[in-house]
Amino acid sequence: MKEHDHSSHSEHSHDSSDQPHHHETHNEHEDPAKHQEMKREHAGHESHAEHKGHHDHHAHMVQDFRKRFWISLALTVPVLLLSPMIQEVIGLGTALRFSGDMLISFFLSSVIFFYGGWPFLKGMVGELKKKTPGMMTLIALAITVAYIYSSAVVFGLGGKVFFWELATLIDIMLLGHWIEMKSVMGASRALEALAELMPSDAHLILDDGVMQDVPLSELKKGNRVLVKPGEKVPADGVVAEGQSSVNESMLTGESQPVSKKAGDKVIGGAINGEGSLTVLVEKTGKDSFLSQVIDLVKQAQESKSKTQDLASRAAFWLTLIAIGAGAVTLFIWLAIMHQDLAFALERTVTVMVITCPHALGLAVPLVVAVSTAISARNGLLIRHRGAFEQARKLQAVIFDKTGTLTLGKFGVTDTIVFDNRLNAGELMRSAAAVEAHSEHPIARSIVQSVADFPQVTEFKALPGKGAGGRVEGRDVLVVSPGYLRENNITMDDERIERLSAQGKTVIFVVIDGLVSGAVALADIIRPESREAIEGFKKMGIRTMMLTGDNKQVARWVADELGLDEYFAEVLPHEKADKVREIQSRGLTVAMTGDGVNDAPALAQADVGIAIGAGTDVAVESADIVLVRSNPLDVVAIIGLAKATYKKMVQNLAWATGYNAFAIPLAAGVLYSYGILLSPAMGAVLMSLSTVIVSINARFLKLKK
Repeated sequence: MKEHDHSSHSEHSHDSSDQPHHHETHNEHEDPAKHQEMKREHAGHESHAEHKGHHDHHAHMVQDFRKRFWISLALTVPVLLLSPMIQEVIGLGTALRFSGDMLISFFLSSVIFFYGGWPFLKGMVGELKKKTPGMMTLIALAITVAYIYSSAVVFGLGGKVFFWELATLIDIMLLGHWIEMKSVMGASRALEALAELMPSDAHLILDDGVMQDVPLSELKKGNRVLVKPGEKVPADGVVAEGQSSVNESMLTGESQPVSKKAGDKVIGGAINGEGSLTVLVEKTGKDSFLSQVIDLVKQAQESKSKTQDLASRAAFWLTLIAIGAGAVTLFIWLAIMHQDLAFALERTVTVMVITCPHALGLAVPLVVAVSTAISARNGLLIRHRGAFEQARKLQAVIFDKTGTLTLGKFGVTDTIVFDNRLNAGELMRSAAAVEAHSEHPIARSIVQSVADFPQVTEFKALPGKGAGGRVEGRDVLVVSPGYLRENNITMDDERIERLSAQGKTVIFVVIDGLVSGAVALADIIRPESREAIEGFKKMGIRTMMLTGDNKQVARWVADELGLDEYFAEVLPHEKADKVREIQSRGLTVAMTGDGVNDAPALAQADVGIAIGAGTDVAVESADIVLVRSNPLDVVAIIGLAKATYKKMVQNLAWATGYNAFAIPLAAGVLYSYGILLSPAMGAVLMSLSTVIVSINARFLKLKK
């Protein structure tokens, strides 16, 4: 809302830091470390108060415009009835004419001008002080010219008054600003919703077990708090006791409630489900996830993009064009067309009103506000606005493999049965029964892939080779290829060779001395990865993968997902070089990784995307931070970047195209055809263009 200067709200301070706070001054000299900690905690809660103050200020502005509009509209009715032109139009003739009627009209119009027009007059002063004449300057000039000229006619100057045009112009401008301010507040409401997620107090459990309700500002790291069913979690922490499901959708975009038990992390602002939780507080105030998200969103919304700079420059030049066009219009109608001063002034006022660059000034900021709030609500956090805009131009996306395209943990990918008397389920149940007694990662993966399995007896470990035991009356061994070689058991099966060629780990199940089947394990590919790669292909973006794994594993993952390229056996410090190499082909590149060992590559890429950051918002090397470990979120954020730019272009095209059409019409080029715009109609068209731009911005959606 940088075009506005109502009540100097851009300079309005909501900071209450100059007010004394008793809890900061108490015993501060006795414990300076504690004093600093309390100040830091207070700063976190001040962020919420500051945002609420800013919201209250905008709400006050909406109320102010509404009040000025209704009062001005009420005063406009008698001004209209006293206008000779209106009396003729409605067929009253001179029935309402009386001595002093023009003085009454002047008095009422003066109230409308100074009261209803005050926001525009004050806004003009603010714009001229900053040497950035804009919309307020144009409106103020237009209504001032109309008012001074009409007043001069009342007191003896030859001509005709147009107080009714002045009054209706101010009414419509107030109505337009009232509607527009409501639209702007609506655009930023998602951020307000984030700020209001935190509860007002917490159930603090004291050392003696007594529970006490305290304000959030009094919570400290190490405190224990009780979260009852249906309540909001008061701070980031770890579940110490209890089990429940927690709704984190407003914070992470995760649609389903997440199960929480002792040892699991919870986020402040999340809504607890059916069970009670005792939470050990880890982060409060400025350090909390929610506070960091709010700060990121505010920074992104306030940061000017290249498109926004273009719009601001265009608005400035449009203001100068409007003043120039108004002067030219006045000159042509007076000097060339030989019309009277009242007619020429009316054309001039209409030109200046209709050319107001308000829609242009709002075109980009509103889209920025909407897109940033939408992304934050879905766990897609924009740290650098410029990089986010750059995402619409991406030609290649590079993924780190482990933990990004894959789950980062071993799992069963294939089961092969050699014994016709068994099926795959029976083979896996027998294998899981033996492996249930082993702590090896491969064993755990097999056990986790089976829902239920029988008990094993006579269990024995085969160091380095596997394990065995009696399962349902049969001897079962789960062994490595090395065991088969040692016992001269050969396996000539092309399926085994294919699995080995893919870099998968293959183990064999031997039942009663017969090799009955084989189980292949590998780092499991995320179910969402395939859909994400398909999404990029539809966008025309090349997909690539970097991994430290061997070529066989890399080739298997690439083939499974349909990647365009892959780079295997790449060490962490070499990843940035690979990104640079791909950029050297002339491609605009995004790097997607976990933000730890991928940091140099994230920094090197045109757009760095940290995925699966969880509550670690401050991933310094990333431009965009995705809370969840879901490759589809990468597709979503790039899709949002494209949609955001499209909305910006639509708004800019509407705002500038409208003026190209409206200025000549307002100047009177169709006068000879009987088509003439009044200043009030010009104001209607100008306000309409602003409202259209506001509504169009709010149609921005995230496709998931």
